Amino acid sequence: DWNTGHLLLDILSFRDTKTLRSGGSIDTLLSSLPKDVIIWGGNLTDRITKDYPAVDLLKDELYLARNAAITADCALQIAAPLLSGTWQDSPSLVIGWGRIGKCLSRMLKALGNDVTVASRNPAARASLISLGYQSIDPEAITRNASAYHIVFNTAPCPVISEEDACKWKDCVKIDLASVKGIAGENVVWARGLPGSHAPESSGKLIAETVSRLWKEMEE
Repeated sequence: DWNTGHLLLDILSFRDTKTLRSGGSIDTLLSSLPKDVIIWGGNLTDRITKDYPAVDLLKDELYLARNAAITADCALQIAAPLLSGTWQDSPSLVIGWGRIGKCLSRMLKALGNDVTVASRNPAARASLISLGYQSIDPEAITRNASAYHIVFNTAPCPVISEEDACKWKDCVKIDLASVKGIAGENVVWARGLPGSHAPESSGKLIAETVSRLWKEMEE
């Protein structure tokens, strides 16, 4: 028996098309829900949105921006113990100029780090230079492998092949993308960092986002 009008799923909500991220079958869940329950989650499928009132937090720009900042902060926490020097002495490369790439680059710069950002967009590279960053085209990444002590990938596509990754033996490699962008061994694939490394901040953000969107729905 359901005595509530709302159901909050994990964000992301699913492992695959049939399984909830928290475990259990999607079919079993849906068969037990009354039709007026509002479902909250992330990357909600058509199977939910077509039959139930639903709110997808991963379509909310403010949530995405704040979650990116938490992710970037967690990435620095993971990276720091792996470095052999200080941030000031460890030049870094950030691949991608999306939400996480922007937050991460800003935080690194605030630490006094020598940051280079790789972006395919010429306009973005021009803006980066005007903002005080070094910037390169991703095609030039492997030609400059020895220049960096640490690489953060935020681009959800193959960027560095296994063959090219061999040139980065002494470089800390952290992949933050949903799809691996750095092939080879000795790569830290760090997904879902807010929930695993900053659960209090992540939970607070989810609660504040649900509260805000709920109020907007009632207005």
